[in-house]
Amino acid sequence: MPIAVITGSGTYALPGFEAAEPITVSTPFGAAEVTRGRYAGVDALHLSRHGAGHARLSSHVTHLANIWALRELGASAVVACTACGAVDPELELGSLIVFDDLHFLSNRLPDGTLCTFFTEPGGPRRGHWILHGGPFSPAVREALMSGAAAAGGVVRDGGTYGHVDGPRFNTPAEISQLAAAGVTAVSQTAGPETVLCGELELAYGLIGFVTDYANEVRPGEPTPVSRLIELMGESTARFADVLRGTLPALALRPPAPAGSVYRFDSG
Repeated sequence: MPIAVITGSGTYALPGFEAAEPITVSTPFGAAEVTRGRYAGVDALHLSRHGAGHARLSSHVTHLANIWALRELGASAVVACTACGAVDPELELGSLIVFDDLHFLSNRLPDGTLCTFFTEPGGPRRGHWILHGGPFSPAVREALMSGAAAAGGVVRDGGTYGHVDGPRFNTPAEISQLAAAGVTAVSQTAGPETVLCGELELAYGLIGFVTDYANEVRPGEPTPVSRLIELMGESTARFADVLRGTLPALALRPPAPAGSVYRFDSG
């Protein structure tokens, strides 16, 4: 069974992805573009959230179709990468975070609808995703930490991912509220992915690469846009290095998803 990799801003293709075959997957939620091939000797799927040239802003990402397509293609786990803004001022630019918690209070998709596959009353697969601990698969987190350690560089084990709606960046007041809630870093896409993978019982893990300090996290020291873009360009190679160690570990021992889904019908 393949391991799925989702990448975001700055990473529209994975260096070293072999026998790449772009495919269009039809889903009940529209079409999703996925590349099938091999990575680090492992059967893999790659999905670029934004597409080549960043065609889709965060407000255009088709989360329902994307996650459904990965399940249809048989993914045994989903490893997601995100460029993110630091809310914790102690984080170093260019460092990595393997997240272990989620702040996503709105639980909404970019179009404003609730983030769930369970939309039909009486649907046979309807249920509640019940979290026993964090929302990320412990085994995927472990594989990411191992891959990051092998790749070298600074990585933080644990932190709360804050999902924020885009495409604008946040105000100082908004970032201050997130900091008070314990958020470590923010970006605009991984909240829905986490929830939807949970509902489909797909093991999901998230790793972030810090490209900037969020608004007024370091008062009077805004990260220059040029520096953000420079770091975003560096993120591709850093993620690729981590994934080379992560995917073989997940293929060797397929991970369990986080939590469980209580379904009201068995059908």
